[in-house]
Amino acid sequence: MSQRIKTLVHHGLVFAVQEDQGGIRSSRITVDNNQIYMHCLQDQPPPPHAHTLQVSEVVGARDPSSTMVHLDLGWGGSTRGRVHIRLSPNTPAARQFVLLCTGHTGVSYRNTKLHGVWNKGMPGERVWGGDYEGKGGEGGAGIIDTSGGQYRESGRAGTVLWRGYGGAAMAAQFGITTRDCEDSKVFPDVFGEVVSGLEVVRAAANHSDIKQVTVVDCGIVLNQ
Repeated sequence: MSQRIKTLVHHGLVFAVQEDQGGIRSSRITVDNNQIYMHCLQDQPPPPHAHTLQVSEVVGARDPSSTMVHLDLGWGGSTRGRVHIRLSPNTPAARQFVLLCTGHTGVSYRNTKLHGVWNKGMPGERVWGGDYEGKGGEGGAGIIDTSGGQYRESGRAGTVLWRGYGGAAMAAQFGITTRDCEDSKVFPDVFGEVVSGLEVVRAAANHSDIKQVTVVDCGIVLNQ
């Protein structure tokens, strides 16, 4: 981005737009702590007098599976914090994750609920989300083929997992580990890791009802 555009971003005057048969969709571009964010696309035009850029201009030729995304988690009527996730290259689940964080295909993780905590309070504790269809953990159909790819294994807290079972009907679901596994146990189907904000995910895991935790917003980090 040019210096002029960066100045406009600081003033909240820049939006990325995408136009298709359904109309114009727009995404806020913001700056926080010297990081520039493109937020999830909304089914509405940008405000009057905003400076607009095409989504393709903003994202460019970026490899969607080696980028950084963000999830803003909230409960109790307020946003509790931002989670930054670095995605792994050569993993179809990472490419899908980017599409669902930007809303590029029309569906997204925005306003979805987390739906489960496994091994709560124990090694390998993790939260699950990604059911954008609102089926309480029984939905979240894959929007691309997530099989194949070079998935890793990890047993560390902050690992981001693809739900590699349950079939295509749940293939958009993801898990984030909040505690290290014990001994040499590892999780397969790893496609990313939390680089900041793990304390927010841990607080969500400790909330009295995980199903009250919402992905308030999501998107990608542009300058990384």
